[in-house]
Amino acid sequence: MEIIRVAMKAVIVVSMLGWLASIAYAAEGTATFYTPPYVPSSCYGFEDKGVMIAAASDAIWDNRAACGRRYSVRCTGATNQVPQPCRGGSVIVTVVDYCPPGCRGTIDLSQEAFSQIADPNAGNIKIEYTQV
Repeated sequence: MEIIRVAMKAVIVVSMLGWLASIAYAAEGTATFYTPPYVPSSCYGFEDKGVMIAAASDAIWDNRAACGRRYSVRCTGATNQVPQPCRGGSVIVTVVDYCPPGCRGTIDLSQEAFSQIADPNAGNIKIEYTQV
C-alpha cells in the first residue's frame, strides 16, 4: 500500500509541474473576432470545422503550418474603452484560416469562441495563448 501511495503522490506532483510549465510558456497577444460564414477557409476549403475556430495572423501562421493547430486562449484584459471585457476561463480553438496582413490581432477568433471568453462589444482584447 505504501508503494501505491508514493506512486500516486509522484503522479500528482508531475502533473502539477506540467500544468505550471504550460502556464509559464503562455504567449501574450491580442484577439479579435470574425463572423460567419466560416467557409471557405484557407486551410480546409469548404470543409466545415465547426465554430470553435480561429484565423492565424502572421505571428503564428508559419507558412500554413498553423493549419489544424489547437490553441487554448484566455482573455487577460482590455485594449480599448470596455474596462472589464473578460468573462473568465479559456477556450480551445482550431486554426482553420489565415488572417491577412493588417489583421488587428494575433489570433482572430470565431464570434462564438470570442464570446465565451470576452464581451464581444470589446472587439479586441489582450490574451494569453498556448498551443495544446
